[in-house]
Amino acid sequence: MSETARKAAGLAAPSGDANRWKALVFIALAQLMVVLDATIVNIALPAAQEDLGISDGNKQWVITAYALAFGGLLLFGGRVADLWGRKRTFVLGLAGFAAASALGGAATTGPLMFGARALQGVFGALLAPAALSLLAVMFTDARERAKAFGIYGAIAGGGGAVGLILGGFLTEYLNWRWTFFVNIPFAVVAAAGAYFVIREPEGSRNRNPLDIPGVLLSTLGLVALVYGFTRAESDGWSDTVTVAMFVASVVLLLAFVLVEGKVKAPLLPLRVVTDRNRGGIYLSLGLAIIGMFGLFLFLTYYLQIVKGYSPVKTGFAFLPMVVGMITGSTQIGARLMNRLPARLLMGPGFLVAGIGMLLLTQMEIDSSYPALLLPAMLLLGLGMGTAFMPAMSLATMGVQPRDAGVASAMVNTSQQVGGAIGTALLNTIASSATTSYVKDHIGAAAGKPQQQLVGLQGMVHGYTAAIWVAVGILALASLIAFTFVNAGRPDPTTVMTGEGVEDEVPVPVVAH
Repeated sequence: MSETARKAAGLAAPSGDANRWKALVFIALAQLMVVLDATIVNIALPAAQEDLGISDGNKQWVITAYALAFGGLLLFGGRVADLWGRKRTFVLGLAGFAAASALGGAATTGPLMFGARALQGVFGALLAPAALSLLAVMFTDARERAKAFGIYGAIAGGGGAVGLILGGFLTEYLNWRWTFFVNIPFAVVAAAGAYFVIREPEGSRNRNPLDIPGVLLSTLGLVALVYGFTRAESDGWSDTVTVAMFVASVVLLLAFVLVEGKVKAPLLPLRVVTDRNRGGIYLSLGLAIIGMFGLFLFLTYYLQIVKGYSPVKTGFAFLPMVVGMITGSTQIGARLMNRLPARLLMGPGFLVAGIGMLLLTQMEIDSSYPALLLPAMLLLGLGMGTAFMPAMSLATMGVQPRDAGVASAMVNTSQQVGGAIGTALLNTIASSATTSYVKDHIGAAAGKPQQQLVGLQGMVHGYTAAIWVAVGILALASLIAFTFVNAGRPDPTTVMTGEGVEDEVPVPVVAH
């Protein structure tokens, strides 16, 4: 559609807000901080665990406490962004995240660390959907949208690289506490820039009253689900509390769906998730993250404990995965998103990542980094970057502006809950396999050195057992992407006006 035709029709020009590209810088900086924090904590975890006296059974709570709070409150955070204003919610999320990071850096006990991580998750649940929904409502032209999401994804991947390397340097040469304190300057700069640069489109808020029953049911249901998986590791799958958590989560989430279908102003309008493409994206992304998330923890411990890498060397060892993610996002996903149906990027992307994961099932104590880990990480990163970029864009495309926050929250919810489940589930499988291996082989080990060797072999055996499960999960994610996601390439001439209703929404062209 020409500019003249747009004006005649009363539609917004694709140029939109003149500051949108400047705003992207600060939105991406906030995303960089969140990704930086996640990767830094993975690198710093062994040192923090030793310093604070956190047991092996509880170490995953440094990761899971964050994911529980983040995943459980994301829908609430997305709705708050739609109601209160995305810019205001974004700035509040940054300020709270910085304060929680300061608390984590000053932690003196394990429980205080877990509490700080949970608090980071609370404010992250405000920050993440606000950031993604700001992109969704500010970049409405399909070509600009592809470029913006490509840059956003690349900076997020770059944040992973910065986090891995910076985390290694800070842990090795200063102290693990600085891996938390480093978030503060990022948050200050992003919040100041956002305050002065970001301008939300008028009329895009959802001013309906907050759905309190929906908030309570969704939060309690998601927390019960993840805690059930976490409890299964330490107490077994048949433990009374474990079973009770799973039953409670099913009951609560079913009640949530029923409530959302009846209330006048639902927390999660069912139209957001019942759309075939968005539903397929949420499900496939969640499964892919389940497969990926536990792997980061395994590889960190494998490289540092089994291979004896320093924190800095471990950070550099992850770089091929990050390079692959950036390449897949900017050079494949962003370039082809407007030329190919999303399923032809997502399905193959998850398969390529699955092949990389399959290589890691061959991991042993003396595995070669260049021969095995390097190609596996490249394939994992390349596949995930290619799949995630169109998925994140399509998941918020075509929604009414008043639903942009909650649609963005569903993207993050599928990832964060998937991450929490992935960490708990795969850690449970790995621990069980390790215990069985050591029990079967320790009797034949003569002397302490031989027993230590059996212990390391058992650890690697547990990792590979869990990775096999992850391979199957990625294959299922690929199948769902091929099956459910039937949108073709978007029409590059359509825009979303930013009003409370859709005047001309960029609905993807259906590929038959």
